[in-house]
Amino acid sequence: MLLLSTFAPVIRLRLLLLHSADSAGDSYKYGVKRVPMHSGRPYHHGKLKQALVDAAIALVAEVGTHGFTLREVARRAGVSHNAPYRHFRDRSELLAVVAMQGFQRLTASMKRSAAHGSDAGEQLRFCGRGYVNFALRWPEHFIVMFDLPSRQESYPEYQAAGREAFDTLLGYVVQAREAGILPSGDPQQQALASWSLVHGIAKLAISQHLPLSRAVIPAFTDQVTSTLLSGFICAREGSGFEVQSSGFQAGALARRTR
Repeated sequence: MLLLSTFAPVIRLRLLLLHSADSAGDSYKYGVKRVPMHSGRPYHHGKLKQALVDAAIALVAEVGTHGFTLREVARRAGVSHNAPYRHFRDRSELLAVVAMQGFQRLTASMKRSAAHGSDAGEQLRFCGRGYVNFALRWPEHFIVMFDLPSRQESYPEYQAAGREAFDTLLGYVVQAREAGILPSGDPQQQALASWSLVHGIAKLAISQHLPLSRAVIPAFTDQVTSTLLSGFICAREGSGFEVQSSGFQAGALARRTR
């Protein structure tokens, strides 16, 4: 009893201090600083969706689309492994958003480059240069854009962005035909041939299989595009092929990943 009565004032003071700290929202308890659960790995933050897209792009640069997982994307973004599901159903939907962003940038790149052309033929050639420049600047987007499954109906925004990119190229082809630079015929055939050409250059360039320095690739693109245009002019009328659908049907033309 004597011992208890001796330390009673100290105990009461200690309890009073703890109660005051808790009431004031102090982060200390029992002399130890409280550390919030998942500190540094918040479940969400103000720009979570874009942070996940950025992490996805960085991951694609290292492992491609086949080694891509949402769990690793979440880890790189510094969030819980469940956090991506607040914005994306699965890995394919996240990749579709990356691809959509890529097609939007591709369209802008083609338009920006074509704007430097002095006539319809030059604008069409420079449009092809813009395509290749896009791939060189954003190779991760380029990879994802043409490496998705063919079920485009599941991702209408991705599908719409791809179609807009193709329609941009098609518009320059139609312009060249109206100016008498390209012969009459199916403009979609001509656009598809142009697309195939610059896509091949872009793919070879970003995979480092094109034996040219990066500095000369734009000039090389101009040269082979001019050759293609000359071929269009010399081609015999009616020797084309039927195009089944318009648009950068990325999923339908790409290798299936599933």
